[in-house]
Amino acid sequence: MQDRSWLSRTQLLVGATGLDRLTNAHVLIVGLGGVGSFAAEFIARAGVGRMTIVDGDVVDPTNRNRQLPALATTHGQSKATLMAERLLAISPELDLRVVPDFIRPDMVQNLLDAGPYDYVMDCIDSITPKLILLQAAYSRKLPIVSSMGAGGKLDPTLLRVTDLFETWECSMAQYVRKRLRRLSVGVGIKAVFSVEPMRKESLVMTDGSNFKRSAYGTMSYVPAAFGGACASVVLRDLLGETIALEERPERINLTKQAQKKVRSKKAYVPLERISTDSVL
Repeated sequence: MQDRSWLSRTQLLVGATGLDRLTNAHVLIVGLGGVGSFAAEFIARAGVGRMTIVDGDVVDPTNRNRQLPALATTHGQSKATLMAERLLAISPELDLRVVPDFIRPDMVQNLLDAGPYDYVMDCIDSITPKLILLQAAYSRKLPIVSSMGAGGKLDPTLLRVTDLFETWECSMAQYVRKRLRRLSVGVGIKAVFSVEPMRKESLVMTDGSNFKRSAYGTMSYVPAAFGGACASVVLRDLLGETIALEERPERINLTKQAQKKVRSKKAYVPLERISTDSVL
């Protein structure tokens, strides 16, 4: 029998039944950078019993400003291996599968076949692998939360949670939405994003390896905040908690306009006829 005494404070909040739900859950986390490393730790510290973590990268000196496994003593080491050691030190009885590889089209189906997963967490910061994972997980009707761009931002209080197709301001989300439509992906993917305007002057071009051609400057706490928000979505959903999703400002304005027309009796516009496509 598992020793759950270290989770006594969690049980005080969610109850024994809630803790059982977390203990019996299996969460897949893809990407262990600034967002994913913190998200993975929060998932483990909450008492989730099974985890699969995926990342093929090694620690680079530039990772040290924002990533949990990145230390002056870990340069060149596998992020997945380092995070595995950390997660098992937190939760020794964790059923942990480690995949020290980058997401590729030829491996996604095998990765998802290795489930079943109760939740998929996308913390990938490169567009092509992100699209591959989201399309494959969506086609299997798996619950998903996806982190959008954490770079070029300074204010963690401007993070929001909504459906991916309701996001605004975030340039990564805009591009991901556009590409996913072509892949027949629709609503149903929760996204964590920021409404803070991008500081575009922080852009730097990269060598293009691992599907990544550019990057934005980052501040230590912003990716961690994204990771915390992503973990909260997963954990609250697993616990059956209601998650209030943000509405796009344009949609709120349309709703107000329709209500105003109803009140004035000049025109009647049923709210269900307000087209989603008109505000995306």
